[in-house]
Amino acid sequence: MKRTGWIPGIAAALIFWPAFGQDVEVFTLYRNSVLDRTMRVHVATFDTDNGARYNKENCVVAADLFQSQAGVDTRYWCELGRFRD
Repeated sequence: MKRTGWIPGIAAALIFWPAFGQDVEVFTLYRNSVLDRTMRVHVATFDTDNGARYNKENCVVAADLFQSQAGVDTRYWCELGRFRD
């Protein structure tokens, strides 16, 4: 019996590997700019071995601390995954 289909499956797994790897447990903190509200500026990446919940909680705490400072006019937020433009 001839086997087929396994090479395309492996190729797809290699192409989409980041989606299946640890990046699903990584959170990134961003902010915008006072001059450009649509700008996404990388602030920090939370990628400990303690899992998604831990990383997300720490990212949200950091965002809240930055946001709550007097005189801060920028917005801070967290997104799942590593930094992307």
